[in-house]
Amino acid sequence: MAREGLTGSRIRERRSVVGMRQADLARALGISASYLNLIEHNRRRIGGKLLLDIARILGVEPSTLTEGAEAALIATLREAATGANLPSSEIARADELAGRFPGWAEVLANGHRRIASLERRVESLSDRLTHDPHLAASVHELLTTAAAIRSTAAILADEKELEAEWRDRFHANINQDSRRLAESSKSLVDYLDAGQGSEDAAASPHDELEVFLTENAFEFAELETGQTSVEALIAEAQMLKSNASRQMAKSILDRIAEDAEQVPLEIFRTALADVGNDPVKLARHLNVPVGVVLRRLASLPELEAGLVVCDRAGSLLFRKPAQGFVIPRFGAACALWPLFAALGQPGQVLRMPLVQLGRGRSVFSCVAVAEVVGGPTYNQAPLVQASMLILPNASQEPDGAIEVGATCGVCPRNGCPGRREPSILSGGI
Repeated sequence: MAREGLTGSRIRERRSVVGMRQADLARALGISASYLNLIEHNRRRIGGKLLLDIARILGVEPSTLTEGAEAALIATLREAATGANLPSSEIARADELAGRFPGWAEVLANGHRRIASLERRVESLSDRLTHDPHLAASVHELLTTAAAIRSTAAILADEKELEAEWRDRFHANINQDSRRLAESSKSLVDYLDAGQGSEDAAASPHDELEVFLTENAFEFAELETGQTSVEALIAEAQMLKSNASRQMAKSILDRIAEDAEQVPLEIFRTALADVGNDPVKLARHLNVPVGVVLRRLASLPELEAGLVVCDRAGSLLFRKPAQGFVIPRFGAACALWPLFAALGQPGQVLRMPLVQLGRGRSVFSCVAVAEVVGGPTYNQAPLVQASMLILPNASQEPDGAIEVGATCGVCPRNGCPGRREPSILSGGI
């Protein structure tokens, strides 16, 4: 999608120019940083009072942010045409369609946006229903309690000569299990309702952690410069309500602090200007592991890069999404990602062009490496973590690019050698 014609991109660029953090702008507007993040990545349309307030805070005319509306329409049409695999000659005529039939062009663009929104929702719901540990535990609790009630009721129905004492015990058991079933059902309904509520709703430790990272835009400048500590950041984060989310946040922040100590951001930017963004060259120049370089590159907002970190079991420990690259929330990611190939050969750097299927064919350049974490021990296999940097690739799809998905349940690829389960999609929605 053409960035220069998108209002959200203009807001993000203007905010960067004035040196305002995403969290600060969201606070001034009275909205959540996660919702502002969606706006800045052109996933939410904006207008009216909110647009006027943003323009006032950023010190620009509203028209400065909305210029290029026609260009945004043309970009959306081109994206839809690319997703439908139309020839390049047809894609090039998107501006002609927008000029001659603006009404129909807007209908097509709105339809494409709605389809993209529905696909994202299906991906999210499918991922949640399949892998959410809290949901799985709640359903297991419901089924177990219902089975206990049914078993006790069957005994009461079949055994006509039960003594009064035993019958009273069974009645008490049914009463207790029924109360537990009602409480578990209410808890499950509340949990599911929370997931459909406001942008700030965080119903599990993973949700709390995601809100914390998103509201800080994955940037912790005060931690980088030593002006604050990991403990202070966690103590101030009101969205981190559970011990589990605080522990996960501490693990991530500790790693950021360690990386900043090894390679301060100012030194890293200087090396980036001298050497370029090749991770291997940067690692040699700075004399640090490639994994540190990948994480440092992902921390630079101007690159708009994503990062995924997993352990040897394949569980995703950290996920910073890149625009257009879908990452499942609870693991079970595409087995064809180089992230997992790197686990089997620690130290080897893998660089592959990927095409993620789903809403069209999004092209990315991905670099992955696995490294041993922790100190050496006797008679134990080393702990290994793999990191994968995701760089958006605006150029044409390169030869040899590997087709991947987000997770099997929502991947439209046919004949995939790594498929674990059938997809609910058939050529998209």
